Order: sequence, then C-alpha cells, then structure tokens
Amino acid sequence: MTEAPFTVSREGGVLELTLHRGKANAIDAPTSRALGDVFAAFRDDPDLRVAIVASSNPRFFSAGWDLKSAAATGEPPDSDYGVGGFGGLQALPNLNKPVIAAVNGMCVGGGFEIALSADLIIASEDARFSLPEIKAGTLADAATLKLPRRIPFHIAMDLLFTGRWMEAAEAKHFGLVSELAAPDKLLDRARALAGLLANGPPLVFAAIKEVLRESEGVPFAQSLARINARDFPTVATLYGSEDQLEGPRAFAEKRAPVWQGR
Repeated sequence: MTEAPFTVSREGGVLELTLHRGKANAIDAPTSRALGDVFAAFRDDPDLRVAIVASSNPRFFSAGWDLKSAAATGEPPDSDYGVGGFGGLQALPNLNKPVIAAVNGMCVGGGFEIALSADLIIASEDARFSLPEIKAGTLADAATLKLPRRIPFHIAMDLLFTGRWMEAAEAKHFGLVSELAAPDKLLDRARALAGLLANGPPLVFAAIKEVLRESEGVPFAQSLARINARDFPTVATLYGSEDQLEGPRAFAEKRAPVWQGR
C-alpha cells in the first residue's frame, strides 16, 4: 500500500498539513490535486480559522515539481494541478483565511512557490530557498509573478535568473520570511502564531485578504472607494456583523473581545 503523500490534523481552529512524500516532498499532479481538495475544504469549513503547511523531512520542505515522475509519465509543466493550482494553494479562489508556511531545509522551485502562496513564512535557521527552473529551461511561473512583489526587485530577478541559493539569514534580511527559529522549535513557533490568529477576528482577516487580492494593480483611490462603498463582499459582511460591534464593546468594557465570525 502506497503511503499517503501528506497528513492532515486539526486542533481547534487550526489545520496542520504535513508533507512527507518520498525523499524530498516532490509533488506530482495527483498529489497537487489532493492538496487542493484539502485546502478547499479548509476554506469552506467555518470552524477552521488558520492553516499551517509544514514538512516531516528535516532536509526538505519541498523540492517542488516531481521531475522524475514527469519524465516517467510525460506530465507537462501545465498539467491539471487541481482546484488550487500547483501545490493546492497558489490559485485557490477566495481563500480568505490565514495560511502559515513553516519552512525547514531546502525549499526549491514549486516548493518555494507553495511557501510564497502562504500569508506568513516562518523558517528554520537551516532553511534554503532556490528557483532552479532556469537551469532546466522552464519558467518558475508563480514565483515570477509573486517574488518581485515580496522582496526587492533586483534580488528577486537575481534568484530567478541564476537559480542560486538564498540562505535563511538573507531571506529574513529581505523580508521574505517573518521569523527564523531553531529547527527543533520551528513547529512550536508556527503553532503559537496559528493559535494567536485562530483567536483573532476572522471576518477582518477575510476582508484583509480579499481587499489585497482584488486591489492588486488597481489605483489606491479606486480601491479605497470600493471599501467605503462596501463593494467587497467580505467588507460588506464585516461592516454588518456582530463582530464589528464586539470590538468597540469589548474595549469599552475593558475585556478581551470574543469573535464569533458573524
């Protein structure tokens, strides 16, 4: 019986998905489609607030696209990777909940793109990032779109053009990752952050993600006018919600707010 390529667990409002496929967590199309199904279910489950993506392999977060499988099966780079695109995250529609990538070891190619699809990246001190697609004569498509918006343009182009390694300290320096942790403390830190977010206001998180996503490339004044007009569905939901009243009420009563997500 073939071992599952990942495991999924949940603790309260936190979903934790742990990759453990083969020697390097390389991802083929069937695995990607399965990941997309998990993240779509996470998106649609009102009891789940935050997701963590991690690896059980201390040497690899993910080596990205499974080139050996592609060579054996003829799987092209533009295969059907499922509802969420490659890795289940990068093209999943309306994912309005926080996702944390806990990156250890080597984070390569499509694995790097999975991390870029998260909202927050926490990395172990031994993490390394690379986009070696240039050496295989192919396009790191999602990274080409996302990376120059996350770190300085010329650093992003250096990584895309050369395929070189970026060590954890450099990734932290340029803001690619928000925090570094000792390898044996990485999951503890990711879980602590997930717990903090799981107790936060889910309707605000949803509005933040939708506004950012839908306003990309749109003039500031136009996007602000849409917010003020409640033209974003998540903003309309937030501004008409019980949670919108709970924040000021809790402040006035000098207590912690109790967010209901409604």
